[in-house]
Amino acid sequence: MQIIRFMNRANEPVWGTAYDGHTATVLEGDIFSDFTDTGRQVVVQKILPPIQPVAIFCIGLNYLLHAKETGLQLPKHPVVFMKNPGSVAAHGDSIQIPASCAKNPEVDYEAELGVIIKSPVKNVSEAHALDHVLAYTCANDVSARRWQKHAGGGQWVKGKSFDTFCPFGPVMVTPDEVGDPQNLAVKCILNGKIMQEGHTSDMIFSVAQLISFLSQSTTLLPGTLILTGTPAGVGFARKPPVYLLPGDLVETQIENIGILENRVVSEKR
Repeated sequence: MQIIRFMNRANEPVWGTAYDGHTATVLEGDIFSDFTDTGRQVVVQKILPPIQPVAIFCIGLNYLLHAKETGLQLPKHPVVFMKNPGSVAAHGDSIQIPASCAKNPEVDYEAELGVIIKSPVKNVSEAHALDHVLAYTCANDVSARRWQKHAGGGQWVKGKSFDTFCPFGPVMVTPDEVGDPQNLAVKCILNGKIMQEGHTSDMIFSVAQLISFLSQSTTLLPGTLILTGTPAGVGFARKPPVYLLPGDLVETQIENIGILENRVVSEKR
């Protein structure tokens, strides 16, 4: 099932399915455990992020070719960092170049497979990790590289957590429709040009391994969003580098899931 979250005409956030670009069928109940399709079609006023994440875990250097293009050694364990849940943005929302980065923005795209957790999970084995997945989605781990490398005290969180730096959606797709999460093509298209063209089979740590690792002595709550890493082709690794500029259109495409589109603008002071 493909699920969207949206504003209806009463400006109420609701979940729906069978979105046709104008209307959707309303879903009622707990989206994480027990919901039903009402069959009632309503107008979609605005697409929202599929969920409001309770936490956002991100994985760095998780594609072989991406690790190679950075010149860094392959990690022995998943490289984990987090993004502020306040950084989320929806399909169609703008990615803002932060005013605090105005002189040297170096804002980069990172197309990623997003994983949404449906039930509390702790110390889960790899064999059972995927049982706790509600859905998969398209995500963009937008990154301010100068902040990431030089202004965060060695930590990546600040450079990854500016407002609008975590667009994801427009849909989340249940595992039965997505199939094997390690068999999906991933693309990032910037102004009509393919910048990233990878495949989840190139992941160093699989989705199941990541969920198992993150859950070690740690409870992952329903509504946790996991960004699973980005394939090769990021802007900072290109010669010359390519960074996002106001007016750019960024598309994240993932096989069996959909297309996430965001226009780039400058933050208004």
